[in-house]
Amino acid sequence: MRATNAPGILPCQSIEALIANGAITSATPFDADQVQPASLDLRLAGRAWRVRASFLPRHGRVADRIAEVAMHELDLTRGAVLERGCVYIAELQERLRLPAGISARANPKSSTGRVDVFVRLLTDRGDTFDDVREGYDGPIYLEIAPQTFSVLARSGTRLNQLRLKAGQPERLRIESVGVDLTGEVAGFRGRRHAGVVDLDKEDGHDPRDFWEPMIPRGGQLLLDPGEFYILASKGAVEIPVDEAAEMTPIDPSVGEFRVHYAGFFDPGFGTDEAHGKGSRGVLEVRSHETPFILEDGQTVARLVYEPLTARPDRLYGEGGSHYQRQGLKLSKHFKPWAP
Repeated sequence: MRATNAPGILPCQSIEALIANGAITSATPFDADQVQPASLDLRLAGRAWRVRASFLPRHGRVADRIAEVAMHELDLTRGAVLERGCVYIAELQERLRLPAGISARANPKSSTGRVDVFVRLLTDRGDTFDDVREGYDGPIYLEIAPQTFSVLARSGTRLNQLRLKAGQPERLRIESVGVDLTGEVAGFRGRRHAGVVDLDKEDGHDPRDFWEPMIPRGGQLLLDPGEFYILASKGAVEIPVDEAAEMTPIDPSVGEFRVHYAGFFDPGFGTDEAHGKGSRGVLEVRSHETPFILEDGQTVARLVYEPLTARPDRLYGEGGSHYQRQGLKLSKHFKPWAP
């Protein structure tokens, strides 16, 4: 067991203690399942704005910058369609008052990345996206940019999650992640001009209306520029119960594409102890300016492992999960693929 005063990612019981102590508050009561084994789901509040450009509020408040770039306001309490190709800023229900020594980092939830919705956290006077500086006291906002599908969101929709950390955790190890192109269907490509994805509707969309299957040839797959793909890792992914991992964007030296918007893996993912042995990592892949031939087993991402300050009271998937024991799998919004 790791010492609780060592630098590391905070487990669920420590996050719940921060909530109890008022370091994390919310405009509404917290949901019973909002705290994950090593992260906190964040929820949209009642308002969002279509903005003409993304920004970083390096020297001021997010609210003041929104007033400068907003095109129109949306009422999320009634639900609103966020159009693909547009950028929005939304209020989040949660507010932070982090104690000294505690900072945070946000990332999209798995289901968000798998429908190609690009999201980033904003804080007042923040000079980077997704990172929350030590001791931050203020509101938090979410930039939302649907890329392939237009989506329906509402107050309470969870699009990203927050990982809190004490000090500066060490990187325990970095592992390469290869892609599996051996199956009859190696992946899926998002269909342009599809319908709207309701982000709170599970198993409610026919995947054939939104995706087309990708058939590899000779263990290779041609990625077209600007298209979005769902693929699976070559090997199983296993996150030890006292560690967490983040899948980092790959550098251009490996290929002209970006992999994995949703970067967090909670402790217990893919472990025998949490009944998830053999789980694969699902990869969200977007090719850049040039066509690119991807080969079976080719490295497409890196997993960075960091320690927790203590073993979490619960592990990934113990309360039910759409993605434990997964192989190649679309997001929870879609029914199982049936040719």
